[in-house]
Amino acid sequence: MHLPRPAVVARAPGRVNLIGEHTDYNRGLCLPFAIQLATTATIRPRTDGRLRITSAEAPAGDAHWQEYVVGVVVELRRAGWDVPGLDVVLASTVPLGGGLSSSAALECAVATGVAGLLRIPLDDGRRRTLAEVCRRAETDHVGAPTGGMDQLASMLGAAGHALLVDFADPHTPATRRVPLPVADDGLALLVTDTRVRHALADGDGGYAQRRRECEAGDPRRTRHVRTENDRVGAAVEAIAARAWGRLGALMTASHASLRDDYEVSVPQLDLIVETATGAGALGSRMTGGGFGGCTVTLVAADRADVVREAVDAAYAARDWATPVHHLVEPGPGAEVLSVGG
Repeated sequence: MHLPRPAVVARAPGRVNLIGEHTDYNRGLCLPFAIQLATTATIRPRTDGRLRITSAEAPAGDAHWQEYVVGVVVELRRAGWDVPGLDVVLASTVPLGGGLSSSAALECAVATGVAGLLRIPLDDGRRRTLAEVCRRAETDHVGAPTGGMDQLASMLGAAGHALLVDFADPHTPATRRVPLPVADDGLALLVTDTRVRHALADGDGGYAQRRRECEAGDPRRTRHVRTENDRVGAAVEAIAARAWGRLGALMTASHASLRDDYEVSVPQLDLIVETATGAGALGSRMTGGGFGGCTVTLVAADRADVVREAVDAAYAARDWATPVHHLVEPGPGAEVLSVGG
């Protein structure tokens, strides 16, 4: 007789980085927030020690994404967790490779689901532990040299708040939740997916190259990091004062620095930022590692459609595939949704 195996369902969000890009691995500041786009992991224990992973969204014939799950399980076991064999079924609304941290959402959903399976409660301390486990999974097992911002945002997100992260000590980054009441003041955060894809795990790609250039002290790269840290600090002050025009200007200045000094933008990102601000947005910037992905735009809620239509028209004028838009708001971090049969 086959006994029923209890299933745990967990979700972990993607994230938008409001400002502070390529600063996490440079011991700097960043200000991400969790979003409603998320990955869900349904996990059942196995008695044979094997790991079976399926996903409806995975590209056909590409098993590379499974390495993220394997890495999480290996790192949890190294941390002393008694993780059995698992059946893992994944579903996600986070665009793959879109700069909204689909990889961290996947990792954190699996880690949170395992915590639920093992009946391990998640206080902030354990959430930080799981964020580090997931970062190691991505860095050491997949080969993407991420700095840890994405995993912290996914694990520590809170509704209505951004997360200020200070990586001065990369082993124990300091965090503080920052109220982000944009909706209360009639504003919206519009994410636009360029549909240009990047792969941060590409060891010869631009992301890894930028890390090496920063380590070598490249003046333009380090200038971006220095000025971006200043912008993050100023952004936190602007948010506290509800000086949204000032925040928008800082976002647009961040994009200019990423375009000119860090050189991680692409024409589609630049076009969206230029078009959005030209259509009345308070500010706009690329978000994520760059070389494609998404922008985040701060705009009056009643002008979000105007900005979206202007961007679509600018894309159409260049015969580019229509971008995808998402209205996002700061949401909760990873959580166990259910534990049952």
